[in-house]
This record gives sequence, C-alpha cells and structure tokens, in this order.
Amino acid sequence: MKPFTISKWVVWEAWQRVKANQGAAGVDDESIAQFEEGLKDNLYKLWNRMSSGSYFPPPVRVVKIPKADGRERTLGIPTVADRVAQMVAKHYLEPLVEGCFHPDSYGYRPGKSAIDAVGKARKRCWRYDWVLDLDIKGFFDNIDHTLMMHAVRKHTDCRWMLLYIERWLKASALQADGTLTARDKGTPQGGVISPLLANIFLHHVLDAWLVKNYPSIPFERYADDVVIHCKSESQAKLIKWKIDERLKSCKLEAHPAKTKIVYCKDDLRQGSYTHESFDFLGFTFRPRCSKNRNGKFFVNFSPAIAGKAVKSIIATIRGWRIHLKSYYSLDDISHVFNAVIRGWINYYGSYYKSGLYPLLRHLNRRLVRWAQRKYKRYRHQRGATHWLRRIARRQPRLFAHWQLGVLP
Repeated sequence: MKPFTISKWVVWEAWQRVKANQGAAGVDDESIAQFEEGLKDNLYKLWNRMSSGSYFPPPVRVVKIPKADGRERTLGIPTVADRVAQMVAKHYLEPLVEGCFHPDSYGYRPGKSAIDAVGKARKRCWRYDWVLDLDIKGFFDNIDHTLMMHAVRKHTDCRWMLLYIERWLKASALQADGTLTARDKGTPQGGVISPLLANIFLHHVLDAWLVKNYPSIPFERYADDVVIHCKSESQAKLIKWKIDERLKSCKLEAHPAKTKIVYCKDDLRQGSYTHESFDFLGFTFRPRCSKNRNGKFFVNFSPAIAGKAVKSIIATIRGWRIHLKSYYSLDDISHVFNAVIRGWINYYGSYYKSGLYPLLRHLNRRLVRWAQRKYKRYRHQRGATHWLRRIARRQPRLFAHWQLGVLP
C-alpha cells in the first residue's frame, strides 16, 4: 500500500494538459517529445514516487526575459516530469480553493479572463472618480514561504499536497552560468502551480482583507496587478497607506514608483491631477474622445491598447520579416500569421478599436513591401498598394484586419 492515494488517471490527464501547453525543456534538457518516447515508464515512475512520498522536484532552469522598461523578468522553468507532477497537485487543490476566491480575482482562473477584468474596471471608472493603481514590487520573487504554507493549510490538510508544495517552493534554481542557488522565498514564474499559489496568497493578503475592512471599496485583481476604486482622493490616500502597512506585515512592498493614485477625468469631472491615466493588462485608461448614440462627441475615461503593447506588437511584426518571404504566396502568409492577428484584434479591439489602426496599417505596409519584392510589375509602392487593395476588397476574410476595413 502506498502512503498517499493519487489516481493514475489524474497523472495521465495532467500529462495531457502539459503536452497541450507545450513549453521549453528544464534542467534535464528533455523536451515534450522526448518525454513522450518513454511515456508509460515516465508516468508510472512519477506516480510511484509521488504516491510513496519519495518525489523530490529537480531544480528549475532560470531564464531571463526582457521587460518593456529595460529590466528583466525571471522565469523558473521546471522539467517536463515536474510540470506533470505540479499539474497533478493543481488538479486536486484548485477545486478546494476556487469557490473561496473573490469574484473580482480574474488571474489564471477557470471561466475568467483578462478582458473580463478590463471590462469591469472600465465600468467602475465611470462610477468612481479615483483609482489606486497598485503594483506589488517583485511579488513572485518575494512571497514568504512560511506565510505561503500557512495560507495553503487554510484550504487543505492533505499531507502529500502540503509536502510537495513545500518542496516546490524550496526547489533550487539553476542559473544561466551553471551555478545552483537555494531559494528561501518566492515561487518561480513558469511553474504550473505557481499562479494558483499566488492567487491563494493574495486572496488572504489582499482580497479577503479588503472585503473585511473596506467592504464598500471595489477592486479588480489579475495575479499581482490590482486596480482599486475610490470615491475621493482622501479615501484613495487612506487605502494606499493601509495597504502599504498590510503588505509590509506580509513581507511584501508596494512599488514606490509604479503605485499611484489616478483621477478618472472626463466631461463631468473638473480640475486636474498629477496622474490621469493608468495601465492595466495591456490597456491604457485615460480621457478619450468618444461619440454617443446621437453622434455627439464627449470626453470619456476609457481603455484602449497601451503604447507599450503597440510597440511590442510592431516589433513582433517586424520580426516576422514578411517582406523577405517572397517564396510565400499571399495565402501562405495568411495561413501562418492570420490567427495571431485575429488574436490581437479580439483582445485589444474589445475597447476603443480605433487604437489598433496604426499598428494594423503598419502590417499593411509590410504586406506592400512583400508584394514589391515578389512581383516585378509591382516594384513601385503605389502599384503594389493598389493590387493589394483590390485583393482586400475581393477577399476581406484573407486577413483579420481587412475585415475591419483597414485596407492597404
């Protein structure tokens, strides 16, 4: 008899989900495909070790990802087998905690999305004059392990789950230079179970605390990205001060430069303030010119794609180097890139769609350059533009942005 009861079927389902998510190899350099070559033995070995309590997670591989502000985001990539093990634990733990989470916690939860959080923030910015834009400094890197385990124990007393979660938290990290470093705090971004643990931690540190002490103050939280709505500047300052104290008591810190109080200025809200805009989940909220049902223009505090997101997408389009793929047909280009374009439109076009038009026009210019290189008779920009425009009018479904009327 094994000391811990873990279903083999759950291990199999966990593998299916890890395989679907793909991802890079960990410290053992074993890819998804390589793991699958010995799948039966690999899964049995993992189940046997987890069920007997002898499973010890290997170190995570540290990868540095550049951020828009010039800094780096640190990711910890587990091995494929460890991702399966974490998915097993998540399968058992998530149903225990999901019902306890606040309805305005949106990050990494089934049935909730980032665009839901943006939409809720948009409506509340119309009703509340002030916003506290909260940024927690190095959240994933600074979670206290003792406090984390205390929060998890509020939801489960399952011995194997607590055992392995603690081992995952303490698993060492393999740096790019080959050095192995111990971890006494934080949970690595990149781990399967890390987002769930982060939600559990912030539920107790922030969500439940706000509901208990300030039940009339609404908020939206996506992982460690938090927007809190206030009726007055004085209320926003009070909440900011109280949250600073709360975070410090939980060994966290509000980012001094990124945390700010924002005035949601529009036609009805007079005066000015130091901060009249904020970014949330790839959108910038600020006063914008809008048109009502009667065709009259007014100033509205609303979201549109953030400048950082525009720059990032344009950099991605440039990286495609479409103009050098003269061996592609136009249908080939559509087949390779159209799904990504549609994803951008579906997300960032949810609010203030015209904010997308500059980058979509940039994409058209890339297609024009491709046509100039591919066809000698269209080597001049004007001729290539007219040719593409005729195709766009005949086949608007070829590219997602042509359906919006953004033609070459």
